[in-house]
Amino acid sequence: QVQLVESGGGLVQAGDSLRLSCAASGRTFSSSAMAWFRQAPGKEREFVAHINWSGGSTAYADSVKGRFTISRDNAKNAVYLQMNSLKPEDTAVYYCAARYGYSSGSETRYEYRYWGQGTQVTVSS
Repeated sequence: QVQLVESGGGLVQAGDSLRLSCAASGRTFSSSAMAWFRQAPGKEREFVAHINWSGGSTAYADSVKGRFTISRDNAKNAVYLQMNSLKPEDTAVYYCAARYGYSSGSETRYEYRYWGQGTQVTVSS
């Protein structure tokens, strides 16, 4: 059974920073790509960032490029999203996703089989 548990969300002001964490179970974590997606009220779930199995390759949505950084620690079965210079439009529920069995990430949400329950990020202006 694969489980993903996000943490680190909260209410912050514009310009602040937050670091989201995702704890993953499963022995194949270190060989699988991981990603962060987000969903704002009334909107589709959208890609934020993904990282390959080793952490050597990452990709970001244009809207967060230069502000957010995805990273992983395979020894801890964890993936992180450092979010700096937060904007009100970053307000959303943030989801961790695992592409088990695939070493490379994808921007397509349907490529990810396992999802966490989400953590709320609210940025006030």
